[in-house]
Amino acid sequence: MSTRRVVIVGGGAAGFFAAITCAQTRPGTEVILLEKSPQFLAKVRISGGGRCNVTHACFEPRELTRRYPRGERALISPFHRFQARDTVAWFAARGVELKTEADGRMFPTTDSSQTIIDCLTREAQASGVKLIPNRGVERATRRADGGFDLTLSNGEPLLCEALLLATGGCRAAVGGQLAVALGHTLEPPVPSLFTFHLETPWVRALAGLAIERVEASVPGTGLRETGPVLLTHWGVSGPAILRLSAWGARLLAEMNYIFPLLLNWLPHLNAEKVAAELQARRASQPARLVVNSPVAPLPSRLWEQLVLAAGIARDTRWSVLSKAQLHQLTQQLTRTELPVSGKSLNKDEFVTCGGVRLNEVNLKTMESRVCPGLYFAGEVLDIDGITGGFNFQAAWTTGWIAGQAMAGNAAGKSE
Repeated sequence: MSTRRVVIVGGGAAGFFAAITCAQTRPGTEVILLEKSPQFLAKVRISGGGRCNVTHACFEPRELTRRYPRGERALISPFHRFQARDTVAWFAARGVELKTEADGRMFPTTDSSQTIIDCLTREAQASGVKLIPNRGVERATRRADGGFDLTLSNGEPLLCEALLLATGGCRAAVGGQLAVALGHTLEPPVPSLFTFHLETPWVRALAGLAIERVEASVPGTGLRETGPVLLTHWGVSGPAILRLSAWGARLLAEMNYIFPLLLNWLPHLNAEKVAAELQARRASQPARLVVNSPVAPLPSRLWEQLVLAAGIARDTRWSVLSKAQLHQLTQQLTRTELPVSGKSLNKDEFVTCGGVRLNEVNLKTMESRVCPGLYFAGEVLDIDGITGGFNFQAAWTTGWIAGQAMAGNAAGKSE
């Protein structure tokens, strides 16, 4: 081969970004992007409810790394080279402006993931990247003289000088089989970013109700997150729950997703202040029904169910509320305990904890320390972030670094 060839396996965010970066850094390099499914950038399309949460408005590299349960220390150097500000600038230079929402998430101003897909596809095609859908890689072996022999899913052989695996999260160990075949070790994959199943009838009865600020914790684990919580027909979801699942991915897997969940519905008040507020209600509105007197900012439907869950009858008035009932209601408001009985994957943003061990990869180039010429980017690595655009940022960063390195690698070999 007179022209050096780079093959990228996986047509998601990381693979596309690596392909574009490599092709633009070293024009003339043959860059082939393989995607086993019919559709490129499928996860980009569905993320953020179809709006694509491109990144997060956190522009200090070390602060940014604190959003990654796996990969925090490893990402410090990569984020100094390509971070969220660089992502914003990259898209802006190509006519795609991003906007920042109140919680820091960044979306295209069009509120459409198609904008991001069109931009990436246009850049790849303009840079000469060969986009091949419906084509996976069945086998990969390293040649003695360097480079790789690939066998594609349709049986065709393909040779390349550099190989990038950007195959996404290893939902099962088989997802990392190419990396393993080339000498790598996988941290066992378990789900991250998932919602919790609850059998509690009153929670399910409130399906669709969103509470802006709730503290969620798992007793005895140190896991604790505060943020929006959504009640669903299967249990609980929302940013606080997803973050809790990310930080506790391995621990909760070891528990087989059966554990007690504590919810503090009034995290801005301690138990003493909640009790004082209830006492004040009893003194100022003795004739009112307890179920009709919600403490702000709790929605009235939620308040009603919490009162009933505390063992207080629907027709109970504040004037007859006993000290024991007051205590029970305080507990219910600050420490509702709900038995979790399983999980559901967050379909918009499926993420795995686990993947290729980071000590086997040179994070300055994303090249394998085990197999020269092999590179990694995105979720195939043992890197995952909390919800909010952080997993895409890790994909852009690792893809950009790998693309730069492969261009240099290809350049070095062609001279």
